[in-house]
Amino acid sequence: MANEPEKKKPGFQFNIIKDDPLDGHRGQNIGSISLENVASVFIDIDTKETFIDMAGLHAKAEVEKKVKWVTDKSEVEGEDARQFWLVWVTVERSEQGPFYTGVTACYEMVNKKKKRGYKLMPEHVNMMDRSMKGEIDLNEMDDACRSSLKDFLKEYRPEMWDNASELQKEMADD
Repeated sequence: MANEPEKKKPGFQFNIIKDDPLDGHRGQNIGSISLENVASVFIDIDTKETFIDMAGLHAKAEVEKKVKWVTDKSEVEGEDARQFWLVWVTVERSEQGPFYTGVTACYEMVNKKKKRGYKLMPEHVNMMDRSMKGEIDLNEMDDACRSSLKDFLKEYRPEMWDNASELQKEMADD
């Protein structure tokens, strides 16, 4: 009937929350993920400018605003297109102190004039998940951007870089 309220579809749902999903509440918030220790770092592929924009965790970073995401790269390409690496950086704490533990990178292109952005959402979600699991994957990233990322992470929090032996090994060739 036309006036009946729309029913919600059943299925698995999860919440993205700020703190530990089970802190003091066993059994509640099952299916929740905590983004407390994850940051979104952007690298402009052309200029090598590297910056943090935490709104990137929800695809709402300044460089991502006001675009419709498409999976056809040709819709975005053009002279006004800007290319970025979105790097998921996860931080953990050890006896030595905080350290960068998971670092993964995904490609995206944004053309504000066309109001279009290109990214493969499943890749972005999977790479964020891999970062949160402590994996390091910068294989697709070019050497110049890897170097920019390395410099940024070393300067941003030197103690976290000093404690990140796995990441140092991965980026030693830069």
